[in-house]
Amino acid sequence: MKTTPRLYATLIALLLATTTPAAAQTKRPRITGVAHIALYSADIAKTRAYYRDILGFHEPYSLNNPDGSFSMTFFKVNERQYIEIFPETKPHTDRLAHISVETDDIEGMRLYLAEKGIPVPAKVNTGRIKNKSFNVKDPDGHIVEFVQYMPDGWTVREKGKHLPNGVSARMMHIGIIVNSLEPAMRFYRDILGFEEFWRGARDPKVLQWVNMRVPDGNDYIEFMLHHPVPEETKRGSAHHICLEVPNMEKALQAIEALPARKSYTLPLEIRTGINRKRQLNLFDPDGTRTELMEPNTVDGKPAPSSTLPPPR
Repeated sequence: MKTTPRLYATLIALLLATTTPAAAQTKRPRITGVAHIALYSADIAKTRAYYRDILGFHEPYSLNNPDGSFSMTFFKVNERQYIEIFPETKPHTDRLAHISVETDDIEGMRLYLAEKGIPVPAKVNTGRIKNKSFNVKDPDGHIVEFVQYMPDGWTVREKGKHLPNGVSARMMHIGIIVNSLEPAMRFYRDILGFEEFWRGARDPKVLQWVNMRVPDGNDYIEFMLHHPVPEETKRGSAHHICLEVPNMEKALQAIEALPARKSYTLPLEIRTGINRKRQLNLFDPDGTRTELMEPNTVDGKPAPSSTLPPPR
């Protein structure tokens, strides 16, 4: 068969159409860790006392509104992890404001998510502390902030300063309520690249937790499976912060020796979790749980993963 110029052009077009789409797709930028969790507070003074005097975190900076009223504050866990506290906008509501993960290419992440069909803003925002970020919503309606720490941002500016002097210097994971597992998996696993590494349950009939590690780091998000979702005033144990501690007895002793321990009236008890790691729970003034956890299991062996079905 004679190949005419028109036929040749048609064959080339067909070849390109079948070989280039995958190459043209935007590559997912790296997600290196959990950057922060943001919480609402009904009493800023009491909340400050808890995170400062019980947990030992420092405030490198706070922000005010244009009228001079308090806007938000930052508690530094380490050089790249923070706990943000906002004044509540309405009493008796969910204390979780948003969660945040760190990327090294914020604009690339925005373009990648847009290509995957996730609604994203028209442009990346430069925040008041000069880092770049944007927000999306996950299938459960949680605000997920992507942040890139900029060379002239306050996070980098405060490097080496305001380091914690308490029981922990690492936020191992954050816990969020998930109502339906599969939509959450499609978002966090299939789109964002998080990797599942453990499932657990105390209930003998239904799955309760799924641990999802960031694709390019060691931090993780813990799915707290609830169907139906608890009332807003009862979410503080599910929406939680997990802080890594090397030795739980020493951590408990350090807390018991604090002057502020006299004003913290809840009991402190070391327990071994279903994941076979020793844990100790505290609660901030708004009921949000702080889970202290050792990095290793009690016998050095991995805990078996649950095969139970998720709640429906």
